[in-house]
Amino acid sequence: MASQVLVAANRGPLSYALAPDGMLSARRGGGGLVSGLSAALAQQPEALWICAALSDADREAVRRGVAEPGVRMLAIEPRVYDDAYNGIANSVLWFLHHHLYDIPREPVFDADFRRRWDSYVAYNRAFAEALAEEAAEGAAVLIQDYHLALAPGQLRELRPDLRIGHFTHTPWASKQYLDLLPSDIREQLLRGMLGADLVGFHTAAWAREFTDSAGAAAPVAAFPLGVDGDELRALAHRPEVNDKLAALRAEVGGLRTIVRVDRTELSKNILRGLLAYRELLTTHPEWRERVVHLASAYPSRQDLAVYRAYTDSVRELAAAINTEFGTPGWQPVLVSVEDDFARSLAAYRLADVALVNPVRDGMNLVAKEIPVVSEAGCALVLSTGAGAYEELRGDALTVNPYDVTETAEALHAALSMPSAERADRTKRLAAAATALPPGAWLAAQLDAVRG
Repeated sequence: MASQVLVAANRGPLSYALAPDGMLSARRGGGGLVSGLSAALAQQPEALWICAALSDADREAVRRGVAEPGVRMLAIEPRVYDDAYNGIANSVLWFLHHHLYDIPREPVFDADFRRRWDSYVAYNRAFAEALAEEAAEGAAVLIQDYHLALAPGQLRELRPDLRIGHFTHTPWASKQYLDLLPSDIREQLLRGMLGADLVGFHTAAWAREFTDSAGAAAPVAAFPLGVDGDELRALAHRPEVNDKLAALRAEVGGLRTIVRVDRTELSKNILRGLLAYRELLTTHPEWRERVVHLASAYPSRQDLAVYRAYTDSVRELAAAINTEFGTPGWQPVLVSVEDDFARSLAAYRLADVALVNPVRDGMNLVAKEIPVVSEAGCALVLSTGAGAYEELRGDALTVNPYDVTETAEALHAALSMPSAERADRTKRLAAAATALPPGAWLAAQLDAVRG
């Protein structure tokens, strides 16, 4: 049966596990984009989600014809998938949009790059063909993120009757950065995006970056994704979170807390955050043995060497701070490298200060989530590079993400903030954070795409 609403994303709402006896079982998928879209699509019960089979178990499910309602997985050849996902999406487009390249050494656009780009084209085409096959006449199609930047244009050629939207969850590269791409590749990228009737971003700033390269007439709009406050509070008060909170309170021992929750993603700026905390303890020694930095830093993209090295650097710097300042009764930094959502929610509830200092981020929902569930109210230290900066800057303590001294002073101001002011700021931050929850965010795009 053809669908009237379709979503395409690299990652799907579920994944499969293959037991030794050959039995397949489905489980809920992970990741922020999946969580947001799953909540939003719950209000579109007849929608179809098209995604890639990411594992051998996923591909086996496709081979056997196993299907869950509302989901279609594409078994893309593993080499093509790896080239497209790791070789282009995460090693080229991610680095471009987040301005992460070490310019004296990278990027290098050679024959190997061109081979990987061909795989990226083929990967996008697989999605475009599946969407064309599944969509009803005049259906609305919402294509997600930088993994599928070519699919709108490819789908437009196959099905000109469709209403197509593309949403980018990352920033968009400045024109100067985008111009690093070979001219023909850059033209393919922009032409693919402009195949959509609507190109969406989290912020007006990222939309402006796109129009700077694509032209002022590009069909662009901003849809700043928020959080579902009621759902998040319910999740944060489950028994397993209460248990984690009790354990954290015992570990912290009544001291003030600076909380950050991130993947060890290069753009998250964890190292400068730790350097700022070290400078706080150096220049404001009155905070020694009075504060603990709860740093949840979950390893990310460990199949890429640069990410493994970055994760190691985070661990090493945290250990160095503990060695330099720790006492028998006080460990300044408590690092968690386990992907533990319950522990993260417990840390949110315990936060006196939230540190969110990315160099460049599409949105950063952590900046929105912590004020919603913080029990005593939290002061938010937020970098100008976060997409959330546009909405939250009025009640956050904002910093240049590269300025370690400014960040250290912001942490001092946050720790010193009177509790009444902190509570008032937190209420306003939470109101802004929940202004466009996932269901309303998706509905707004559907309305805009349908015209």
